[in-house]
Amino acid sequence: MSDLATPLRTVLEATGYLSDGKPAPSVDLGESARRGPGRSSFHPDARWHSRAHDLTVYFKYAERRATRSDVANWQQEIWNESRSPLLWVVGPERVDLYNGFDRPRVPEDIDRNRLKVCRYDQLGELDDYAGRLVMETGQFWRNESRVNRRNAVDRRLLDHLRVLQDRLIDGGLPMLESQGLIGRCIFAKYLVDRGIVTEQRLRTDYGYDKLEQLLWDRDASQRLFAWLGDMFNGDMFPPGSAFVPSAEHLERVARFLDGEDPRSGQMSLFPYRFDIIPIELISAIYEQFVHLRTLDGEPRNTSRGVHYTPVPVVSLVLDEVMQGLGGKETVLDITCGSGIFLVEALRRLVRIKAGGAPPTRTMIRETLYKQIHGIDISEPAIRVAAFSLVLAALELDPDPRPTRSLRFKTLQGNTLLVGNAYDIETTAEGRKLTTNGGVRKFDLIVGNPPWERGDRGHVDVPAAPDIGTTSLRYLTKSMAFAHDRTRFGVVLSAKAFFSHRPTWLASAQNLVGELSPLTLVNLANLRPWLFPKADMPGMLLLARYRKQNQETLELIQTEWSRTGKQGHVIDTVPSDIQSLPIAAWRSHPELLKAALYGRLHDQLLLDDLRNELAPLAERLDAIGVGLAEGLKRGSSQDASHLVGMPLLERGGLRPFAVNPVRATFQDLRAEKPRGVDIYKAPLLLIQETIPLLGGGGRVVSAVSREDVVYPDQFDGASFAGTDEDAAYLVAAILGSAFVSWYLIMASSDFGLWKRRALLSDIRLVPVPDIEKAVESSTGARVVALAKRFEAAEPNDDDWRELDEAILDLYDFDETQRLVVRDGLFRTTWQWDDGRMSSIKAATSDHLKSYVRAFTDELDFWFYAANERRLRGEVVSLPESAPVRIVRFVLEDKPPPSITGEADEGSLNDVLARMSDRYDVRVGEALATAGELQIGNAREVVLIKPSARRHWLTVNALSDARRVLENSFQGKRT
Repeated sequence: MSDLATPLRTVLEATGYLSDGKPAPSVDLGESARRGPGRSSFHPDARWHSRAHDLTVYFKYAERRATRSDVANWQQEIWNESRSPLLWVVGPERVDLYNGFDRPRVPEDIDRNRLKVCRYDQLGELDDYAGRLVMETGQFWRNESRVNRRNAVDRRLLDHLRVLQDRLIDGGLPMLESQGLIGRCIFAKYLVDRGIVTEQRLRTDYGYDKLEQLLWDRDASQRLFAWLGDMFNGDMFPPGSAFVPSAEHLERVARFLDGEDPRSGQMSLFPYRFDIIPIELISAIYEQFVHLRTLDGEPRNTSRGVHYTPVPVVSLVLDEVMQGLGGKETVLDITCGSGIFLVEALRRLVRIKAGGAPPTRTMIRETLYKQIHGIDISEPAIRVAAFSLVLAALELDPDPRPTRSLRFKTLQGNTLLVGNAYDIETTAEGRKLTTNGGVRKFDLIVGNPPWERGDRGHVDVPAAPDIGTTSLRYLTKSMAFAHDRTRFGVVLSAKAFFSHRPTWLASAQNLVGELSPLTLVNLANLRPWLFPKADMPGMLLLARYRKQNQETLELIQTEWSRTGKQGHVIDTVPSDIQSLPIAAWRSHPELLKAALYGRLHDQLLLDDLRNELAPLAERLDAIGVGLAEGLKRGSSQDASHLVGMPLLERGGLRPFAVNPVRATFQDLRAEKPRGVDIYKAPLLLIQETIPLLGGGGRVVSAVSREDVVYPDQFDGASFAGTDEDAAYLVAAILGSAFVSWYLIMASSDFGLWKRRALLSDIRLVPVPDIEKAVESSTGARVVALAKRFEAAEPNDDDWRELDEAILDLYDFDETQRLVVRDGLFRTTWQWDDGRMSSIKAATSDHLKSYVRAFTDELDFWFYAANERRLRGEVVSLPESAPVRIVRFVLEDKPPPSITGEADEGSLNDVLARMSDRYDVRVGEALATAGELQIGNAREVVLIKPSARRHWLTVNALSDARRVLENSFQGKRT
């Protein structure tokens, strides 16, 4: 602290990175802040690192105003690190903030990366923009759209390498040889950038000072590649890789390394620093590279998507399952791909062993050779894994420059095995995985197994299993290599966990039973940026890594956020963590989704409905009506008996009405055409796709008064011979907010990966007795509304009227109505606009609704004794504040509970007073946990991020129960 310049200290204190003169948690100063890979020109004076978000902000003090050249060099280095969204340059007169994720610029153009300039009399504004609390809570990302990973180093490098590969292929070099050439050149570039191969060595051995110059000489290139192949025992490069392509191909790579944009051909700054780029990013880049081809080297059809493993997922998995390890544990990934899990596991094991001291080369090599193991059916992938692990070992080595330090034992065929994981132990190479007592046992099993048959070039799993259980079968296979204390951290398809298919669900439940205790992390909401090309949702399974109740599942729901989308981090708060008894999940599978997507009162309502009402399919059976799927056209069964009937086409429904039918069915063949009876009017029709309308995602249903054939994007039910009003009643129920809530909580698809309602979901919707409901006054009102909307499409007021009528039909109490109303809003999160609404700052009205729901929930308990009542209030804060605060006070016989606003000044003032009042360092605790509950036996304060999703009334109900158990019983959090 003594050598910290006064201007920098002033800035850090004003923005919360210094607290009471000391660095706040996650803030490093001086020498600790300067540690970094391969830095040559950038030496920060302070840094903040969020372990939860894996993001770093750098602070650099410039005694004189930094030059454009200085800033350009600094930004190039932090851009290559890939983890820093911001660079603060603190000068004598002002603070300049630069975008660390945007691509580097030449000095003359560096102002394009500048985000903000603040004088010293504007430090409050700077705190609101990017202070520590703003960064920790994610508020920064809600305010700043310019900082995102669109131009991050991994994306741009992969894009450039793909274009470079295409140019090489267009020039006549086959794909495998093109990738081999690029791989050798990047590895050589890494060795040169790290100073492992010096300019003097290049000059002495090859006659050139620079690698880019050397590559213009085919003979020199051949000698360099031969040396690489000999030095690394052919492990990373296939036999014959010393073959050098034509001068034209070498020159193209040389021009790229010299700064030529492979897309435009224009010369510019070469931005990549391979001594700084994280090794795991190189692994991820090459994993995608490998997946662009099939096993025979031909280009892969990538329209199905590529399931490579993003770095944030690897970090999250290993952060959890490697807690508390001693450093001697063995690691196995049976579908290791490019080895991204293995690389990070190696680095962490070495750090654990070193215990804060520099690791020795012997320690690094022994860890690599004895503790890191992988299997993959793709030999190119195994070579990339070896490449990545060797790079990681060199990066960890405190002095890798002597030539002898470059010689590694061969990994392929020893610890990295080529083969099908399903029978690897029966092959000659796989015998290394066996012992006298059977297959070897490992302490940690990690990975991202294929989610579908054929994914990532793997051989299909035996017996051609259902695609929803493919990743589960790989995990089951990996259990053969586990002992009873083996930890698991695996990325899986989430489909089987939420499916209504008995075989899929049984696979998931059986696996959970064998691996318990465990945690499931639902990644479905992050799919748009985390797995953008995947055609199903993802799930993390973390097992046996800490003490947990073996009878209970720990569940973590990850929600979409701007922090995630722009910063590529996985963002959670404590209230996103729920639990569910495994026995309850086995008995009632829908509770798993409700526990993740909802709160306690969502589960309670599902329980009530299950106990009191029958599913729709059963109610329809009772009146002689059956639900049916639409036919699939163009199959092998005779459909000639339907020819000439009216045909419902795509877009043929609007809410509660059938658009005029102009087409007729003309196909002679169809799948499941069935008899004419299922198409008889009055006919309930249900559209599978769920659109956004009426304030949420709603099922589109209508009653057709004429016979009509409906294809497979619709489902239907003929009410011929039955009261027509029953069809209108069911159509109204299905189009209501209640069913929207039910589907987001209990369906197999909606909310997970597709905006659709499957017939299997519709069958299970709980409904009252249909005949009795139609005869009731409320039912008559519902039917009248459905018929009115048939004539004129409902407006917003009409939708609200319908929703309230359905809630009356179900005889819901006020708490249950709150749950359903919030459920309708939660359905909108499946669309971009709804996601943005979920993260907008909660308004005063939202907070007052939250406070009313909270006090109403608890007043029942206090009012029964007629002694105490709960008073709630909203703490007024600036709209830009990253958090919202509410306070509840338990008073003796006060007037009825009230809600109001207490204006207590700036956020920092409020937090400082609360720290004194409750003897808690509120700012630090909030920055660490993301949300906070503090108080004493008679009052409680709740502080949560400002995003509206944290302040729903359904959250208030759950929060009230938790507070009742803690604060008002004399406990303090």
